[in-house]
Amino acid sequence: MRQFLCSVLLLAALVVSASAVEFSEVKINGKRATVCRVNVKKERVHLFLRNNDGQPLKSFEGVLRVLAPTGLKLVFGTNAGMYHANLSPVGLFVAGGREITPLNLSPGEGNFFLKPNGVFAITDQGARVIESSEYPRLSQAETVQLATQSGPLLLRANRIHPQFKPGSTFQLIRNGVGVPSPDIALFVQTEDVVNLHEMALLFRDVLHCPDALYFDGTVSSLHAPALGRSEKRIDLGPILGVVEPAASH
Repeated sequence: MRQFLCSVLLLAALVVSASAVEFSEVKINGKRATVCRVNVKKERVHLFLRNNDGQPLKSFEGVLRVLAPTGLKLVFGTNAGMYHANLSPVGLFVAGGREITPLNLSPGEGNFFLKPNGVFAITDQGARVIESSEYPRLSQAETVQLATQSGPLLLRANRIHPQFKPGSTFQLIRNGVGVPSPDIALFVQTEDVVNLHEMALLFRDVLHCPDALYFDGTVSSLHAPALGRSEKRIDLGPILGVVEPAASH
């Protein structure tokens, strides 16, 4: 199982604290979003994909089954990157420092391929959201512990993706990640439907993240026991989670 694990974390305004993870609610244009905060240099965040038999975990329940014999509990979980029908990652997937799926710089259709797309990574230097073509240089300069590729980039150096339209009527429940500093990652799931431009504004103007990456829409799912939530909308591919010893108080 360890080959499919990797470390990460989260940020937001404090409302509910579940040990390492802090949950809060923010709004953009009157629309609600749940924000989860973790310090990536202090807490244990992992990337999950398959069980010991090499089968997709598919859900938070699958992650919990894998964790049960390890004495760990899942205090936060979310879908973390786009995936094929067989639940394998479309792009880069690095867990426990091991590359499972390579970087994907190919052209294609759909949000993943809406360039620029990006990579969320945790390295020995902290959290990163970078444009996908920058990843090879990052992986040479820093030790990558965890990485997942998705798209499009919501923000790059405070600039909103050029193809986002402020008045777009294509609205979904969406989730993504932003990095306000190397120590912190902010994972956001909207509670109301938003367009991609609103999602970018939320990270830039409300959460003050210069760089942010879109994870997905429609499938967006949150596991947050502190909030009494563990959602299952559809089978998931990559899942990111924060774990703690089950006996911790």
